[in-house]
Parts: sequence; C-alpha cells; structure tokens
Amino acid sequence: MIIDRILQALKRFPERVRQQFQRKPDRFLNRIQQQCELGIEATQALLDYLGKPNKKNAQRVRQLEKNGDEIHRILVDELNRTFVTPIDREDIHALSRTIDDILDDTWFTINEMDILEVEPNSFLKDMAELLGHGAEEIKLAMDRLERHPGVASTHAIRAKSIKNDMETLYAKALADLFRKPKDLDTVITMLKLREIYRHLFHAGGRIGDAANTIDDIVVKFF
Repeated sequence: MIIDRILQALKRFPERVRQQFQRKPDRFLNRIQQQCELGIEATQALLDYLGKPNKKNAQRVRQLEKNGDEIHRILVDELNRTFVTPIDREDIHALSRTIDDILDDTWFTINEMDILEVEPNSFLKDMAELLGHGAEEIKLAMDRLERHPGVASTHAIRAKSIKNDMETLYAKALADLFRKPKDLDTVITMLKLREIYRHLFHAGGRIGDAANTIDDIVVKFF
C-alpha cells in the first residue's frame, strides 16, 4: 500500500512541477481580451440596431462602450503601478486605447443615427458586418498571442485585409451618395449619412491600427 502511494506520487510529480512553473496568464493581455469581447458584442449590437432601430438596442451599445472605458481605465491604472511588463508598456497602452476607440466609434455611429434620425441602408449594414469580422479577428489574434504568436500574426493580417475592404466600401458608399438628386432634402440626408459612414470608416481604421500593433508585438517579443 505504501509502495503504491509512493509510485502514484512519483507519477504525479512531473505534472506538479510543470504546473508550478507554468506561465500564468498575463493580466494586461487579459484586460485587452476583455475589451475585445466587448468589441464583438458591440458590433453585434450595432447590427441588431441596424436591423431594428430602437432605444433599447442603442442603450445596449452605450453600456458596452461604458464597460470598455472602465476596463481601459483599470488597465492604465495597473500599468502605471507596474514596473515590469511582459511586453512594452507603450504597446499595451496603444493596443488597449485603439480597441477602446473601436467601441467609441461604434457608439458614435448609433448615437448620431438616433439623433439625426438616419434610416439604415445596405451600405451601413455591410460596413457594420465588416467591422464585426474585424473585431473577431483582433480577438482571435489576442487569444493566440502568448502561445501561438504565428497564428496571432495570421489573424492580424486578416484584420488588416478587412480594414482595406472597409476603405473600398466607404468609397463606394460616398460615390453612391453623390449620385443622388441634388434637391435640398437629399443634400441634408447626404450630409447626415456621410457623418455616419465616417464613424464606421474610422472604426475600420482602428481595426487596422490594432492589427499593426499586434504584428509589432510578435516581431519584438516572440
């Protein structure tokens, strides 16, 4: 009986050693992952709003944006009180801020649509879908960064491709606007839509910025 216990303990010993020295998840990267999750939720809420514009769907995005702001504030506070970080503190801060900006632009889109009474159209829906795909790629890149940096870089490349698609779609949306009749009501609608398009375009740019920062991290640290 005693011999069996000793043998079982010896079998478990390597696993215990491995667990003891296993790298713990980094809290800063975890914070950014939380922001990414909120970004995906927000882009889905944006699509829900475009499918059914109402105050409830708008408020959902507003709350997600507030939650994202709070996570970013906590990250910055922890960053200011930490001497050693797993990657450059500038990269951590830039990545967190960029993802927070995606949430901001998503909220700005809905807020101005509501205030200006802009009706959803096919361009807005297509741009929102692209933004959602980009947010998913950034989240996947962050999930893979520590253990599979090569895979993280692949997702970052996909995110940059989505950013390029957003630029193309934005140009098409603007071209369509300026083909409309030029009566006063149409001109007012054009000005409103242009502002909304710009928010989504900027959000797509933030996707590209986040992807570039992830690529920089992979090159420098992995």
